[in-house]
Amino acid sequence: MKTFLYFLLFMFIAAVVILLAAMLGDLGAWYFAWLIGTAMIVLIAAAGAALLDTQEEQAAGRSGQAPPRPS
Repeated sequence: MKTFLYFLLFMFIAAVVILLAAMLGDLGAWYFAWLIGTAMIVLIAAAGAALLDTQEEQAAGRSGQAPPRPS
């Protein structure tokens, strides 16, 4: 039953995407690229923030200090 519900969900999503592609016409590719690019920028920024936090914690651990707290 769970597999069937997933199938219905994905069929609904596919129908919505096909409808949007038909309505947007030539602009569909541009909107797709914009959405993918925006998602990638957000993910890269989050990964950079996580790496910076890790570097600060490691640097504070080597010097014996508490890591700096954001104000």
